[in-house]
Amino acid sequence: MNEFSFPLKKLWFTHVFIIVLSNYAVQIPLTLFGIHTTLGTFTYPFIFITTDLTVRIFGQHRARKIIFLAMLPALILSYFIGTLFEHGSFQGFDNLQGLSIFVLRITLASLAAYILGQLCDILVFQRLRKLPQWWPAPACSSVFGNLLDTYVFFAVAFMGTTDPFMAEHWVGLAAVDYLVKIGANLTVFVPIYGLVLSYLSKYIFKRPLTC
Repeated sequence: MNEFSFPLKKLWFTHVFIIVLSNYAVQIPLTLFGIHTTLGTFTYPFIFITTDLTVRIFGQHRARKIIFLAMLPALILSYFIGTLFEHGSFQGFDNLQGLSIFVLRITLASLAAYILGQLCDILVFQRLRKLPQWWPAPACSSVFGNLLDTYVFFAVAFMGTTDPFMAEHWVGLAAVDYLVKIGANLTVFVPIYGLVLSYLSKYIFKRPLTC
C-alpha cells in the first residue's frame, strides 16, 4: 500500500462483484429501441471505470495485480451463480450436481475477455493518462478495451457452439453488443468516471489526480 488510504481490497472486491453480476446479467435478454442486447451490456462497463480509477490512483502495476487476483474467485463464483440462475432464472440447488456446458463456456469466455480486455484498457489508459485533459484516457481505453473484450467473449462462448443461431450470427451479435457498449460508455460511463475522479481529487486526496 502507498501513501493513499484508498483500499485496494475494496477495488478487488468490486472487480469480482461486477464480473459475477455481469455473467448473470448476460443471460437476461434486453431490447432497447429495437436493438437486441443483454442486461450485462450495462453492468460490465463499470469494470472499466474501476480499472481506470485504479490506474489513475495506484498505477498500472497494482491495477494488473488486482486483475489477476480477481480471476480465480470470479471464475468460481460466476460458475456457481450462473448454474443456479441458468438462463436468468433460479434453477434450484440440484442444478449444481451436473456440469453445465452452457454456463462453463460463458464463464471461461468472460474470464478470457476480462483478462485481455482489462490489460488492453490499462495499456491504452497508461499511455494517455498524462494528457492535460482527463477524458481521452478513459474514452480511448474504453473503445479499445471493449473491442477486445467483446469479440473474445463472443468467440469463446459461441463460436462452434451447438446452438446453430449463435454459431452462425455471433460476429454480428458481437458487433451490435460492442456498439451498444461504446454508446453507453461514452455517454454515461466516461462522464461518471469524470465525476468520481473530481470527487476523489477534491474530498479524498485533496489534490488533482493527473500524474
